[in-house]
Amino acid sequence: MFTRTIEPAFYDTDALGHINNTRLPAWFELARNDLFKLFTPDLNPKQWRLIMARMEVDYRAELFYGHDIEIRTYLTRLGNSSFTVTQEARQHSKLTNLGHAVMVQYDHQAKCAVPIKDGLREALTAHVQDAPEPA
Repeated sequence: MFTRTIEPAFYDTDALGHINNTRLPAWFELARNDLFKLFTPDLNPKQWRLIMARMEVDYRAELFYGHDIEIRTYLTRLGNSSFTVTQEARQHSKLTNLGHAVMVQYDHQAKCAVPIKDGLREALTAHVQDAPEPA
C-alpha cells in the first residue's frame, strides 16, 4: 500500500464549507503516481504504459479544510493486462471517500493492451489487498 498526505488548500472548499467533490479524483490521480512509477519510473509521458478504463468515487462523508487527508492506494484486482486500483481518503482516521480505477497496461503505438509480466507483476502483487466493506 502506498500512502500520501494531502493538505487541503482554501480553494479546495466550496460554498457549503467542505472540500469540493471535484478535488477527490484529482487527489486520487496524484496519489497514483507512486504506482505509476512502477511502470514508468521517471513519469515520462512519452514512455507512458497505462490508460484508464474506468473510474468511480464513493462519497461517504464530508472532508474539511484545515485538516490533513491521508490517501491510501493499493490494488484489489490484478488481471492479465489490467488491474483495479482502490483508494481511500481518510480524515481523522475515518474513511470518507473510496475510489476505484481500472488501469490497463497499454501499447500506445500498437493501440492494444499488453500483458503484465515478471518483475512488474511481482511488484504489483505486493500491493494487492482486500477492499473495505461497502457502506
